Amino acid sequence: MGDIIVEMSMNHTGDALTAFHWTPQPKAEAVVRKLCGEFLAGNLFAAKLALRMKEESGTRFVDWLDHFSLPDSSELRGELVEAGFVLRGEAYVHEGGIFPVIVLRNKEAMEAAIKVESVVDFLVANHVIAQEGVEGPPLAPVRRVRVNSEGGAELWIVERHGTKDLKLTDWSPNEAVSALGHLEAFRLRRRLFADESEGISRAGRLIDAAVADLGQGYAADLFFSAEREYWQSRNRAARAQKTRQDRLGLGWANHDHHTYRSSRQHFAPMIALFEKLGLTCRERFYAGADSGWGAQVMEHPAGFVVFADVDLSPDELRGDFAHEGLAPRNKLGTVGLWCALHGEAILQAGMHHLECQFDFEALKKQLEEEEKIKVMNPFTNFSYLRQAFTEGEIWAVEESRVARLLANGQITAGQAEQFRGKGALGSHLENLERNEGFKGFNQTGVSDIIARTDPRREA
Repeated sequence: MGDIIVEMSMNHTGDALTAFHWTPQPKAEAVVRKLCGEFLAGNLFAAKLALRMKEESGTRFVDWLDHFSLPDSSELRGELVEAGFVLRGEAYVHEGGIFPVIVLRNKEAMEAAIKVESVVDFLVANHVIAQEGVEGPPLAPVRRVRVNSEGGAELWIVERHGTKDLKLTDWSPNEAVSALGHLEAFRLRRRLFADESEGISRAGRLIDAAVADLGQGYAADLFFSAEREYWQSRNRAARAQKTRQDRLGLGWANHDHHTYRSSRQHFAPMIALFEKLGLTCRERFYAGADSGWGAQVMEHPAGFVVFADVDLSPDELRGDFAHEGLAPRNKLGTVGLWCALHGEAILQAGMHHLECQFDFEALKKQLEEEEKIKVMNPFTNFSYLRQAFTEGEIWAVEESRVARLLANGQITAGQAEQFRGKGALGSHLENLERNEGFKGFNQTGVSDIIARTDPRREA
């Protein structure tokens, strides 16, 4: 496999509320599924792996695909262009949906590469001896290895840290040690502060140091790795599913987006942290005047996506609420109450949920039958997008938080006793299935599930 450089374009213009409009891309999906089917038909190891992915982790081989490298032909070029792929550098990419990169080469072999968190973990988990060795030193931004070759179909695995490029780069032992040091700092960062502004400032300094040494992409990779670990430590469904995916050596490389909840006071500072890591604002969400909440979606060129929730009023929607800041207010919506009960998602509470790409029905069945973890009714059930939370993890609530909310008139005495005795909904794992490359979200459905997971419903 030769070096591949992927140039991604994320330029969108126009009003912030309408600049991003994602639609299903059935033509592109048809091309990708045809290529995937042809590849699996020619590679028995990959076909068996695809079956294990579905049966053992509730995931789909197509969702793990990182890229194809295929024999060049004018016919295939025409198919790709007709389906909406555009040539960026050496690679065909689809900027209107979520699809693997496709590279055309003057060679006969058909290559498919799947994304994993660690190439070594994959090789060990699957008892594979890579005769040619792993390309790229430990912890390098890009590492890859050919797993096997059958009938002109080669299966590769790719480990990347904050980059879409597949070009191997020079990577020194000192840089590897630096990466380990910054990952350790993110994993061990202090999260509990009397003054949450101080906590956000300290997190910002850790990010600044990592970016200075490693760049935004690598720093983002380390940061979100630590964030997933912390969230996982507080959520049983997350731990169970991570174990299932680790048995195949895949890790959380199928992550779709990371969801954070924030108080109004700390929303803009939290957005600024993500911007330090190289994420930029994408579409906004607002589910209507009665919903009481909004969200800013953010994306990194390397594929990290953040869904940032906050209590929001209709008149604040058209302003730049992600940067101009929001004044604190006494009335709490679902998001504000969650933060008041548990802390900021960027600090003490950790993420509200991680959403990964799955085979929707397979995951639901496996979690419920094998792990005894209930999956809630779907809040999105379109042909191109299905979403559902696992039953929420209940967290204990600190007495000081309950007392403060009660004194401020933000909860009733009955709600206070409920939170003291039974705790409150904390975090979830989200079961998501995307089809036709759909890159967007369901605004109405998200509003519904936020309402259904409001802790006051139980109090």
